[in-house]
Amino acid sequence: MTDTLAFVIPWYGEDIPGGAEAACRSLVKTLSRAGLPVEVLTTCVREFRSDWSENHHPEGESSESGVKVRRFRVRPRDTAAFDRVNYKLMQGQAVSSEEEQIFVAEMINSPGLYEYIDGHRNQYVFLFIPYMFGTTYWGSQVCPERSLLIPCLHDESYAYMEVFRRMVESVRGVIFLSREEQNLALRLYHLDLAKTSVIGVPLDCSWQADRQRFVDKYGLQDFLLYAGRTEKGKNADLLIEHFCRYAGETDPNRKLVFIGDGEVQAPDSHRSRVVQLGFLPQQDKYDCYAAALALCVPSVAESFSIVMMESWLAGRPVIVNRACAVTTDYCRRSNGGLYFNDYEEFREIVKELARNPGMAGILGQQGRRFVCENYSPERVADQYLRALKELKI
Repeated sequence: MTDTLAFVIPWYGEDIPGGAEAACRSLVKTLSRAGLPVEVLTTCVREFRSDWSENHHPEGESSESGVKVRRFRVRPRDTAAFDRVNYKLMQGQAVSSEEEQIFVAEMINSPGLYEYIDGHRNQYVFLFIPYMFGTTYWGSQVCPERSLLIPCLHDESYAYMEVFRRMVESVRGVIFLSREEQNLALRLYHLDLAKTSVIGVPLDCSWQADRQRFVDKYGLQDFLLYAGRTEKGKNADLLIEHFCRYAGETDPNRKLVFIGDGEVQAPDSHRSRVVQLGFLPQQDKYDCYAAALALCVPSVAESFSIVMMESWLAGRPVIVNRACAVTTDYCRRSNGGLYFNDYEEFREIVKELARNPGMAGILGQQGRRFVCENYSPERVADQYLRALKELKI
């Protein structure tokens, strides 16, 4: 192909958190290394938690990891109007069509970005990620015939909005990260299956983790691990609740370790059992996975899970929430993890892994094999080439 692939994302950078952000970085690097022409079109906003009216980065071009990144200024927004609508959506309340328009008009937006897309529509194939931001909604409507969505879709109130239904149905194609994400979209929207692909996120399968190195450096081993943003939306509070009850009733010496962003709010009586390490150097993160009893992924809102795949690459099993179709499906397909419906099942899973380390190791190795077979950079790059060819872009 000769057209440049332009990944359009609200913010971009090596050190910003978020699953969609990490997926975008991995895709950009993988496809660029595969020899495809790739650029990133983004805004000057720092990251998700920043003020979406504030231009942190300078406008213009830069090169990051050998890829051209073009940043565009954002315009001021009516934050109060947006927050009123967003609050209703977060509470699961119905919103009117007028409120939907307020939502997309007053979230992060960059007129300069949309003008650039319009003026260069014949030079690019545009890949918008994730679905629920102004850069995706308005940007994909400039030339939907040359636009692909990587929605990172969850079963949440935003996915049921009419504005996003029309957006998803209007573009040239949709690339999903998992089978269950695709199934959700097919239930919610009128999509031609031929316009969709399930590809996933490319993962480096070559790194090695050293359990003992982590134990020697941090003095921790055989703990339950949580990796990523510590927030209620990811059910981190549910994990803390289940763990503290388990530790108090069954296993007082076990620890729960958090790595990544956010603050842990553990009960005073369990503070010594809940450890917050924050962001770790990359090798320390890999070693941390290897030193854990298992990685816990309690979230019910996932379209993929990079941390889950990283735990498997380190040879360790995962424990996921049965209410999440995506992570449960990965456990079933890989035979690399277990899933719980309630506290009692969570307790029995942890007890079984603790008393049967051989089983835990087998689950982890089966997970590693699944990741390497399905999400190597070479395989994902080939799948993208095939999808673009089938869509005749």
